Amino acid sequence: MGEEGYTVKIWGPSDLNFLVGAMKSFIPHAAMVHTQSFGPASTSDDAADMPTPSKVADPIVLVEDEVVKISAILLQPHCSGQSQIKPGEMSVIYVCELPELMGKFDPKKAAALGLKAGPKYGELQHGKSVKSDSLDIMVHPSDVMDPPVPGPIVFLVDCPTESHVQELLSIECLNGYYTDVSGHLTQGTKPVNCVIHLSPASVVSSPNYQKWMKKFGSAQHIMAGHETKNLEVPILKSSARIAARLNYLCPQFFPAPGFWSLQHLNYKESDAIASREGRASKICESISAENLLKFTLRPYAQLGLDRSHIPTLIGQSEVIDELHSEIPEIADAAQQVRQLWRGLKGSREELTPLNDNRVIVEEPWLAENTLPNCLENIRRDDLEIVLLGTGSSQPSKYRNVSSVYINLFSKGSLLLDCGEGTLGQLKRRYGVDGADTAIRNLKCVWISHIHADHHTGLARVLALRRDLLKGVPHEPLLVIGPRQLKRYLDAYQRLEDLDMQFLDCRSTTEASWDTFESDKESNNDGSSPGSPRHSNVNNESMQDINGTLFARGSRMQSYWRRPGSPVDHSAAYPFLKNLKKVLGEAGLEALVSFPVVHCPQAFGIVLKAAERVNSVGKVIPGWKIVYSGDTRPCPELVDASRGATVLIHEASNF
Repeated sequence: MGEEGYTVKIWGPSDLNFLVGAMKSFIPHAAMVHTQSFGPASTSDDAADMPTPSKVADPIVLVEDEVVKISAILLQPHCSGQSQIKPGEMSVIYVCELPELMGKFDPKKAAALGLKAGPKYGELQHGKSVKSDSLDIMVHPSDVMDPPVPGPIVFLVDCPTESHVQELLSIECLNGYYTDVSGHLTQGTKPVNCVIHLSPASVVSSPNYQKWMKKFGSAQHIMAGHETKNLEVPILKSSARIAARLNYLCPQFFPAPGFWSLQHLNYKESDAIASREGRASKICESISAENLLKFTLRPYAQLGLDRSHIPTLIGQSEVIDELHSEIPEIADAAQQVRQLWRGLKGSREELTPLNDNRVIVEEPWLAENTLPNCLENIRRDDLEIVLLGTGSSQPSKYRNVSSVYINLFSKGSLLLDCGEGTLGQLKRRYGVDGADTAIRNLKCVWISHIHADHHTGLARVLALRRDLLKGVPHEPLLVIGPRQLKRYLDAYQRLEDLDMQFLDCRSTTEASWDTFESDKESNNDGSSPGSPRHSNVNNESMQDINGTLFARGSRMQSYWRRPGSPVDHSAAYPFLKNLKKVLGEAGLEALVSFPVVHCPQAFGIVLKAAERVNSVGKVIPGWKIVYSGDTRPCPELVDASRGATVLIHEASNF
């Protein structure tokens, strides 16, 4: 972002404008990617950058040079009486065509026609006719050249619904790529080498879609959409191997890589998909895509599938055998850890001696006399904090970008920040089914600030939750974040429903909560402009914030920002009421946001658990988790952290 030379051009249907518009709320204008949309606009106020074809289904040439020609064919759902489709419903078929290869020059044919080796050979290979050296004839390129080899053609097809399939069958411009009934090419037909299908398995297996696939004769069909098979094989093999090794050493601290759990799952859904694809393969031969599978187009001699880079499934036993061969003493170390944990279960005071008479000394916080009161009698399945990402703004195979998963088990869960790849991290941690359960049980998501590495995984999490809960009575998920995030989510929701409710972080500050509670006591819904909600929060709390963090002359004066627009607390009131209910169900007493020094509208968060009563009737205070957000040192964080059980320093700016 923001560096010269690092730009990218993106083509897409006119709906791409919605996505780009949404991105502008968190990507600086100077760093915006170059986008070029095509096709009819979904709404009258959105104009496409490229000319609209006379027919919607006519090909639109995006790239054409001496190397490749790439065309787009718009695919819209079959509209029964609808004059305009909704944003997000337009799909695209991309056609990639390489130029034909000139046939091989045959010097024997040239010699038989009276030509001597020399410059005339080159002219013939460049398509020019020449006069024979010894015969009174003209020699044409076709006389001495083998027939040209057609250039490879690849289709990339996204047909998301059965309604799109009906339109797919009627696209006239595709007739030039179809074979006849017997599977032979007709005159003028271009042979297609490969069709990559991004369509869901349920669509691919439909009779109409299969009928369309058969029209391509001997083309290779690769099914790349919605495959469960690939989930077994980790792309981040080094990370998975390390996780497996650590799990072997101390499974209490380090969970096994989630993908291995697939080997022990009941494959009800995947078996159904496989059976559908099995039936489909009998009608039209196809293969399932695999991670890093290639289809080579050039050089022509290597045309076709290349499986050389496909990662193999590594079993846990294989990884552990490898570990034993590298570090033979690891087996003793793992046994000692197991003995330690067995000893801790029996009595915290008993320590297990090692072979060399050394003693493993527990961390001070494990001793009963220093254990925080709020953790008294707490169970392992009461709370789990999982750092899904600690890699700052640059993800790697070992660390993802920022996200913290607060697992309250039977009481649900929360996400603090949700950078890109958060869903993948959940799958690696809990397995595919476990990740689905985690998403299904989310109570709310809290986002600290608008920087992309803290929230761009949110849309996929919300979309998956929507799909998992389809047909099940549920409430939209509460998303708490800076006000700029709402602009992005609102724009994105024009493409697909995210099934969420948004609450500004400023509405969850301590001052806002105080006003909310006072309004509840006075039965005031905050809708009146003269109500305490408007006067207290919009004036006093904003003055307090501006007087510390953002005021001129303060220690952080370079971060001074003018006060933001006032919070509409009348609109926030029902969401705060809902949040209060959600917190109660999760066993939480408070969720409080506080401003920090990073960028405009950046926040940290305090989560406070409700009091508990132990088995003998003693009241135990709840634990307190503080997540700093991405911040420089500031007094607001110091104040919020007082009495914290756990303080999570994000601070990836350093």
